[in-house]
Amino acid sequence: MSALPAQTRPVRRPATERGPRLRPVPEVPAGTRGRPRLAYAVVALASIGAIAIVQLLLSIAMTQGAYEMDEQLLRQAELRREEAKLSDDLDRMGSPQFLAMNAEALGMVPNAEPVYLRLSDGAVLGEPTPAGGAAASAAPLVPNALIDGVPPVTEQAEGKTAKEGQGGRPDAPAAGTPAAPPALTGGLPTPATH
Repeated sequence: MSALPAQTRPVRRPATERGPRLRPVPEVPAGTRGRPRLAYAVVALASIGAIAIVQLLLSIAMTQGAYEMDEQLLRQAELRREEAKLSDDLDRMGSPQFLAMNAEALGMVPNAEPVYLRLSDGAVLGEPTPAGGAAASAAPLVPNALIDGVPPVTEQAEGKTAKEGQGGRPDAPAAGTPAAPPALTGGLPTPATH
């Protein structure tokens, strides 16, 4: 026996069993034939119009989103410029020159002969002498042109006092200025840690 299936020829049917015979279609009046075609045309045109309107509305929405995104990018660039300006101001206020100017304005005097404490053995290096507080230096100890026009702490306090005389509350800080630190009592302030 072979593994291949046997192939047979298709069976021929007689001519009478071949299938349905074709007949002519009866004639339909002309008025009834045009209505279905008109309805299809109206539906097709209405759907094309609806698609065009939806596409127009989506295009308008996308354009509006692009304008809003552009506005937000402009706002972001403006905020970055403001951040850079504030960062520069913060660097200026924290500079050694500004700190020296403020210390001098608050009445501190520079010590020409500093003394150092060696922490390893507690030895004092140098001869401790009081700083001469008779006259403040005329020029800043550490000159810097970047802090020109920035008033020292004492001038800011005088401006605050002038505002208080005009009806301001004495203990309320002005808008945008930090509150004054509490007065020192009994030693150096330490941060509260956990």
